[in-house]
Amino acid sequence: MLEAGVKAPDFKLPDQDGNNISLSDKKGKWVVLYFYPKDLTPGCTTEACNFQEALPDLGSLNAEVIGVSKDSVKSHRKFADKHNLEFTLVSDENGTVCEDYGVWQKKSMYGKEYMGIVRSTFIIDPQGKIAKVFPKVSVKEHHTEIQDALKELA
Repeated sequence: MLEAGVKAPDFKLPDQDGNNISLSDKKGKWVVLYFYPKDLTPGCTTEACNFQEALPDLGSLNAEVIGVSKDSVKSHRKFADKHNLEFTLVSDENGTVCEDYGVWQKKSMYGKEYMGIVRSTFIIDPQGKIAKVFPKVSVKEHHTEIQDALKELA
């Protein structure tokens, strides 16, 4: 997994509307780039809804939220519509960005090993460097952790 202080790998991925989004287009803003396993699952829904609730505060800190998973554009649209998500969700169907950030890892559940996205968040500074990394996130209060970190960093 990438660490704080390194340049964040750029990407160009389609969002929930099919528009290509690049990290380099966000220069000058703080970016909360969070990776999550699957649309419309309980933990991922909690995390997304908490980020949605925190959007006004994050916006006042000049921060933008981008969620990344391997789900399709269509799945992201359904997820965003169902939960009134007003931030960007990008589709990394081939997993390149997940691999670039080191969040595609071996996981295990009920003794069975498989590859999957480890829920992680990267705060990227306005110059495009990773300012802080949150590996293996617990969703319940993560949005407040992010807000606190941004207040410290900004």
